[in-house]
Amino acid sequence: MSNSDDFETLGPSTRGVLAGRADEWTGTPGHPGAVVNPAVWRASTHLYPDMAALRAHPANEDGKFYYGRRGGPTQWALADALTALEPGAAGTVLYPSGVAAIAGVLLTVLRPGDVLLMTDNAYEPSRAMGRGLLKDFGVETRWFDPTDMASFEAACCERTRCVLLESPGSLTMEVQDVPALSAAARARGIVSVLDNTWASALGFAGLRHGADIVVMSLTKHVSGHSDCMMGSASAGEEWYRKLRVRSQGLGIVTSPDDAALMLRGLRTMKLRLEAETASALALAQWLEARPEVARVLCPMLPGSPGHELWQRDFTGGCGLFSFVLKGGTSAGRDALIDALNLFGIGYSWGGFESLATPVDPQAIRTASAWPLKGMDSGDRFGVRLSIGLEDTADLMADLDQALRVWAADGAAA
Repeated sequence: MSNSDDFETLGPSTRGVLAGRADEWTGTPGHPGAVVNPAVWRASTHLYPDMAALRAHPANEDGKFYYGRRGGPTQWALADALTALEPGAAGTVLYPSGVAAIAGVLLTVLRPGDVLLMTDNAYEPSRAMGRGLLKDFGVETRWFDPTDMASFEAACCERTRCVLLESPGSLTMEVQDVPALSAAARARGIVSVLDNTWASALGFAGLRHGADIVVMSLTKHVSGHSDCMMGSASAGEEWYRKLRVRSQGLGIVTSPDDAALMLRGLRTMKLRLEAETASALALAQWLEARPEVARVLCPMLPGSPGHELWQRDFTGGCGLFSFVLKGGTSAGRDALIDALNLFGIGYSWGGFESLATPVDPQAIRTASAWPLKGMDSGDRFGVRLSIGLEDTADLMADLDQALRVWAADGAAA
């Protein structure tokens, strides 16, 4: 069904149910489509019935048995499902993690001597890649203010080959004008890569909004259960083929067991995202009214930086947002997080459980300032929340008592 002309007309929930369930992956030759989910095919060696079959086998074709490193039905089903959810995609390449996906994409696009432009609100491992791995390969990385087109244009030069966007940023939540930035990049012959993990294809159609390649950490929303890691890159025909060949050249392969878990998570992703988004927005509105809070950084919240762009371009949100305390100290912020009972302390997001981590971007900002424009210089201690599937009222009560601990300890002084 996912390859039919009618599939594009279906809604995202229906596509999420049907995608990646080709009859040959959910049945046997005599009984196609016999089960709901594709089986877990664990195999390093793929066998041929005879030499004629081996010699007649396509050299490197999607969905054809060849060798385990090129995947099997379980991985193919996941890639097919992700492609079906990304409007404009010709295919999807899977990677063992989100960071591996970013590295795989950049090592496909860039060559020694090239310049990479990176948004200043990028995921820290992406920044580390620019300072380390890419530098070692002779690529120069320049950073630009995520909300300033002039900053982007000033960073461009004749050697600029690629721009890495992240919208919203996963710490400070700036929303970028992806259509405008992608158009400006294309006019200069620059390839635009978008880390679209925050919204996923369900909340923001990255390719349709101008990006050439869209990356996601499937570890987050697609998994949804904090028990497996994977990344993906989706693109149109030209870049998909190049990404696939480079991935194979690097020997990248994902586990079929993890692919099966990702497929399971993908089926309920839209429902989870909707529930987490509704809860996050309610909590963001509540925090906005708290005297202990200087600023809530949540693009879904009216009046928050980037809300107009979010409203214009996005069809959905997620449960990840940050807030900045009014004054205080780092130790006070630590005490607040320690006082939370329903929020785990841990990196990542998009799972069914709520998490809280400190936000301290000042050490990694290069082309833009923290605190953000319009914020008091003393209001710099942030907290990032990943809202899960707990009852909103319970999370609110937990935040309330933690904020009271923060205030009672004199942390606001």
